[in-house]
Amino acid sequence: MFKIAVNGACGRMGARIIALAWEDPEIKLVAALERPGHLSIGKEVGSVFGCGDTGIKITPSLNVKADVLIDFSSPESVVAIAEACAKEKIALVVGTTGLNPRQREELLHFSHVIPCLVSPNMSVGVNIMFELVAQVARMVRNEFDIEIVETHHRFKKDAPSGTALRLAERICEATGREMANDVVYGRSGITGERPGDQIGIHAVRSGDVVGDHTVIFGSLGERIEITHKAHTRDTFVRGAIRAAKFIAKKPPGFYSMSDVLQM
Repeated sequence: MFKIAVNGACGRMGARIIALAWEDPEIKLVAALERPGHLSIGKEVGSVFGCGDTGIKITPSLNVKADVLIDFSSPESVVAIAEACAKEKIALVVGTTGLNPRQREELLHFSHVIPCLVSPNMSVGVNIMFELVAQVARMVRNEFDIEIVETHHRFKKDAPSGTALRLAERICEATGREMANDVVYGRSGITGERPGDQIGIHAVRSGDVVGDHTVIFGSLGERIEITHKAHTRDTFVRGAIRAAKFIAKKPPGFYSMSDVLQM
């Protein structure tokens, strides 16, 4: 049985992780964490998430031993919790997006001490999409224009999504492009003719959309579109739980969902 802690427990993703983890016979939920000052601090998990009497209270810090901590919090919180996990030798799964280069470097540093899996999207389908767009990009090279369109709910704080950025990274890796030079984020004004190496990323925020991503490969006379649509957050939650089980007994290192899915 895997002992699991959740950071960002009262967020949209954290709440579903707790609900599904509580139902999983291979998992024992041992801790639910939220930021200091949150209204749910001190409350019993079951009373907040409706999963019965758990005997676990929501706390602002990690005070029990766990095999794995799953983090869906904020970029600021994830580095602090990673440091706590490193001290206690607790494996870490990070689904938090919006991380800046410094924060990613800090997670990489902690991965020398503990197994650390970081992914902008835990969905099995999206990780298959990462592989597919890289393959197509290698085949079409500069003969097709490449655009990425992502749509999320109005409450999402970062843009473009971490998934859209990872799609662009995979395309760049496959074709020798560079994120800094060849990626543009939306367009406005007199932009001139589109450069052949350019990758456009466009972020749409609307209503309660869980997450849609489309990569468009367009040429004169034809177009290829690869699309993934998430119907429910449970898609990501199941992936995160699968990642937690995978990483629990792994040696220190920096892992991704590709390792989980053995791609």
